[in-house]
This record gives sequence, C-alpha cells and structure tokens, in this order.
Amino acid sequence: MQLVLAQLASREGEIEHNLARALEVVHGVDDDTALIVFPETHLSGFAEPEHVSDRALTLDGPELQALIEASRERDLAIAIGLLERDGETVFNATVLITPEDGIALRYRKTHLWPDERTLVQPGDALHCLEWRGRCIGLLICYDLEFPEPARALATMGANLLVVTNGNMDPYGPVHACAAQARAQENQCFLAMSNRAGQGAGLTFAGESALIGPDGDTLFRAGREETVQALHLDPARLSSAKQDYHYAEDRRLSLRGHLETQGSRRSWHFD
Repeated sequence: MQLVLAQLASREGEIEHNLARALEVVHGVDDDTALIVFPETHLSGFAEPEHVSDRALTLDGPELQALIEASRERDLAIAIGLLERDGETVFNATVLITPEDGIALRYRKTHLWPDERTLVQPGDALHCLEWRGRCIGLLICYDLEFPEPARALATMGANLLVVTNGNMDPYGPVHACAAQARAQENQCFLAMSNRAGQGAGLTFAGESALIGPDGDTLFRAGREETVQALHLDPARLSSAKQDYHYAEDRRLSLRGHLETQGSRRSWHFD
C-alpha cells in the first residue's frame, strides 16, 4: 500500500484556500497512491474564541462533496480534518473518504486539548474500517498521548493508525515519542500528518511521520510543507509479532463495547 503524508500550512477560516490545497495534492500524487493523510482541521483551520461556528462545515456541504468526487476520480482514500457542525454543536472531526462509500468514517476527537474544551464538544466513540486489505483507525492530535484510544482501535483489528495532527511547539518531541509508543505497543503501522507553518497564534511542529509495527521510525519530515509518498510493507506486521503478541498477552481489558456493521467497527465508551 502506498500512502502520502500531506504536511500543509492551513489557514484559519480560509476554507476555499485550504480545500484548493487539498485538491491540488489529490490530483498531483502518483497513480499508485491508495491513501492521503492531511492534518487536523485542515479544511477549516482551528477553532478560536469568536470563531467556531463560522468555520464549521457540515458533512453534506460542497467542500466534502468536492473531496468525494476527487477521491472517486483518483481512486484513492482521503483522511482530512475539519470543524464539523452538527445542529448547534461543533466537533473537531476527521473523515475518511473512500471511492466506494464517500464518507466511510467520521471520527470526533475524544481527547480535547485544554484550549479547545470551551469551543468544541468531545466525541464519545472510536472507529475503524477494513478497506483494501488494511484496517484503518482514526485518531486526532492529543488522542495520541493516551494509550487507550490506540489500544481500542487495535483491539478492533486496526493495523494502520491514521493520526491527523495539529501539534505545535514545544511539543514536537512529545508526539514523536508517543507515535513510536502507540505503534510499538499495538504492533501496527502509524501514519501521522501534522500541520506546518503558523496560525491561531501557534507555530506548528511539522515532523509528520510513518512508524512501523516495531516502533521504528520509517520516515520523519522536517518542519516545512512536505508531501511525501511512502510504502507500507505488510511483512512488517507479521514480523513484529513473530516472538510475542501484545494483544493476546495482555491481562487488562478495556472498558466499553464494540459495535460492528459490515467492514466498519466502532468502540463506544461506557
């Protein structure tokens, strides 16, 4: 499987610009590309005081429809972040768009960073999807710093954790370590696309990365905008579990319950 990490500099509230940059990447990647991962809230920019609902998008709006059409035209999947409006409520969300189903997954960030807790609502479920030989699970930024969300996705069978990220200075090293830990302890690939540049009063750390199932860093970007194609070798998944299998050997179980619908699985918090 070939994936692309699109480490871009989003602009707060400039939705047309952010969408155009995403479509530029989609139409510019190689034909072998199966999945493109964009940063957290790339389409809308971050929520800020006095700027939440005016930046939020609905899932049936023209922006997502344009990405669905591009996904089908290029026959690839897209993971991209946005502020999602649902009625009067706004969430920090990531969607996984596939050519077959359009919006195949919608994940709402469950672990909110302190600055956003008064601006958006947290989600209460985790989701993964079997697609073209991979089981893909979604996480957003601060979720990465907790072992439970990644473990829940791995318990559901996820072997590729996709992290849309908006990590800022000085926390780049935190996510570099956390990404390796989450991949290694769950013996799965982890693809993290972080934001570059500046915005919302922050300087973003970049350093998007692909981590192998043994915790090895297979790629790490610098701080500038980067669009990087990478290949996932499935042999690494079996090799990581050759001598031990964490999921089978663990003695503590997660709280929550699993719901399965076709190739989609969801873990709901109790």
